[in-house]
Amino acid sequence: MRDPVVGEKLDQYELQALLARSGMASIFRAMDGFTGATVALKVPHVQLEADVVFAQRFEREEQIGQKLDHPNIVRFLKPREKSRTYMVMEYVEGKSLRALMKGKPLPTAQALDVARQVCGALAYLESQGVVHRDIKPENILLTASGQVKILDFGIALAEASRRLTWGALSNALGTPDYMAPEQIRGRRGDIRTDIYALGMLLYEMLTGHLPYDSANPRALLRAKASEEPRPPSYYVKDFDPSLEAIILKAIERDPRHRYAAAAELCRDLSDPSAVAARDPALGDSRRRARVRARRRTIASALVVAVLLALGMLVWLSNRLSAPASPRASPAVERR
Repeated sequence: MRDPVVGEKLDQYELQALLARSGMASIFRAMDGFTGATVALKVPHVQLEADVVFAQRFEREEQIGQKLDHPNIVRFLKPREKSRTYMVMEYVEGKSLRALMKGKPLPTAQALDVARQVCGALAYLESQGVVHRDIKPENILLTASGQVKILDFGIALAEASRRLTWGALSNALGTPDYMAPEQIRGRRGDIRTDIYALGMLLYEMLTGHLPYDSANPRALLRAKASEEPRPPSYYVKDFDPSLEAIILKAIERDPRHRYAAAAELCRDLSDPSAVAARDPALGDSRRRARVRARRRTIASALVVAVLLALGMLVWLSNRLSAPASPRASPAVERR
């Protein structure tokens, strides 16, 4: 057996184009020979099919996907028969949220619309006992009409399933920028893990930044586990205080302080202006983050002041210890 290529048929599907290729699988656009519908096929690399744990994880992704039915989640389809391991999904014509942002903030109305759709999907997943665990801009597609479609349930977790470990996946259970602190510590996570990731998405959509900006992945993970996030107002002056409170509650380092259910976050996102009146305690996350930001600013200023003082002392020391310049010799009197 070998990896399939464009132009070949795989059971009832004619492979038309290679859409993406990762270290574990290839995704093809294909045509269903029975219905004429365009679909997407995810086919694992042949050398991985012999790995029992990988095969079980791949099968779990398909099983989780096939039991889901929500307008903001990509639909998994059932082929009539399969001659090898692969999964079939609806083909979505759209653009990833990453491509849409292009490193810049989105208009507030658009960012909130995306967040509300993702939140609705998370509430549905919660009702099904499923945690996605890899919510990030690359896994969110937007159609031309603005409809959100969540993709990639490769590391999703069903509450009733047992834990599987596989060497090639053990270091990739999430994406550092969007991983919750409990994921960093190796815990399985629950709906609050996905809520954290959505909070990070909303932060990024509205500011063009993330609250932790270390270029070193290990330093980033350490910071997320031990430091308070910068508030959105650190990057955007006059940031809406209600939205800031919502975001900071969603990305609390301690999951006990986050929204306990996706429905609670959906409620606040539906009317951010009413948040302060409805839940005065919501401002706690905002106050902690702002205090932390002030401390960080003061600490930075103190470091600069100390460095300047040391520089001045070195300059004065060099100045005082320099040998005096010899005086010019008087001119020799001519006789």
